[in-house]
Amino acid sequence: MPRLQAKVEGKGNGIKTVIVNMAEVARAIGRPATYPTKYFGCELGAQTQLDKNDRFIVNGSHDAAKLQDLLDGFIRKFVLCPECDNPETDLTVSARNQTISQSCKACGFHGLLKVNHKVNTYILKNPPTVNPAAQGSSLTEGKRSKRCTKKQNSENGLDNSKDSINHSVSNNSGGESDGGNQASHTEAEINAAFAESNGADDDEDANWSVDVSKEAIRARLQDLTDGAKGMTISEDYDKTEKERVDIFYDLVKKKLHAGQLDDVAEHKSLLIEAERLDIVQKAPLVLAELLFSDNIVQEVRKHRVLLLRFTHNNPRAQRYLIGGLEQIIDLHKDKLMLKVAVILNRFYDCDILDEKVILEWSEKISKRYVSKEVATEIHEKAKPFIQWLKEAEEEESSEGDNDDSEVEIEYNDRVRIEPLKAAIVTPVAKKVIDEDDDGDEINIDDI
Repeated sequence: MPRLQAKVEGKGNGIKTVIVNMAEVARAIGRPATYPTKYFGCELGAQTQLDKNDRFIVNGSHDAAKLQDLLDGFIRKFVLCPECDNPETDLTVSARNQTISQSCKACGFHGLLKVNHKVNTYILKNPPTVNPAAQGSSLTEGKRSKRCTKKQNSENGLDNSKDSINHSVSNNSGGESDGGNQASHTEAEINAAFAESNGADDDEDANWSVDVSKEAIRARLQDLTDGAKGMTISEDYDKTEKERVDIFYDLVKKKLHAGQLDDVAEHKSLLIEAERLDIVQKAPLVLAELLFSDNIVQEVRKHRVLLLRFTHNNPRAQRYLIGGLEQIIDLHKDKLMLKVAVILNRFYDCDILDEKVILEWSEKISKRYVSKEVATEIHEKAKPFIQWLKEAEEEESSEGDNDDSEVEIEYNDRVRIEPLKAAIVTPVAKKVIDEDDDGDEINIDDI
């Protein structure tokens, strides 16, 4: 895949970034070019447009490296297969059910898209294909395509031949997409199209509504694993945040009791589920409650990999994790209150909590997770570790200054090497002069 090439044009309020090779990149990832462009706009909070010269534009000044990082995020969410991480996937939109499905050509995976993002709404309104047999499009589309098929059959003298059906299906899937990508259809969907075209029922509306019926949806869901079924409940999007957190809590608790949290694949599935429920930031709060007990100092390393999935380069998630630690300390106050500094140090050594996040937490006492009295006591017990962090930071900065000064001193010494050698020779010359002076004094005495 080629790297994104960005060009900034204009100035002032009219400044904009033109993505020069967006069409080429879109062909490489197999998605319409408008999808990643719209994704950039959602992530950057900027408007996007396609001008009359077919150039993809994002308002504002953005460098290519930043856009490339956003493109990597788009690929992870909307291109890679959730089962095998292969990019050979297609998106299929059901306009009637307002769902987006993803199918993988490599491993055969087929299921609803597990990502909940603002760009989903744009994809639903601008699907990559308009095949009514696969998408559940409008009834007029289905009727129009059938009339075209019948007309072609009458002209060629063929009735309901497989070739004409193939031609009709290919025509239906010929919707325009900026990236040149068209979502392919599974064998079951093509067979369904054949069955509808060859059916003797005159009620065309009934025929075209078969693919989006509850029975058809239930049949497609049967191909999913039990784990994937639990992650494709579309009703969860409409629930409150507390209800979504409770869903995640029950899932983690179930996997914990089943002894599955040592599996890295399960870690990934939990992260996907948290992203689907849109609670990635608050997930560490749930994990802290379920994973840790009064033996937290030894349990940190055991669950380090899972925690890093959620907290790495995510300061907000780390702050929620600290809130969870406050609750655990409050719950086991007799054993853990004296170990607050040790606990924070262990999380810091495991790279789960960043130094900056810990120092920011230490500056303000919050009663969000525990009472103000308990929070104050926790901050008091954490002071030795906080002080150590501050001193270590000061030492690093002073060491940097000392290193610079040492370099200057060494440089000056090397410069003065030659004068020092010359100074050593000078006393020798003086001795010679003294001998001459002694000689002069002897001559004077003789006189």
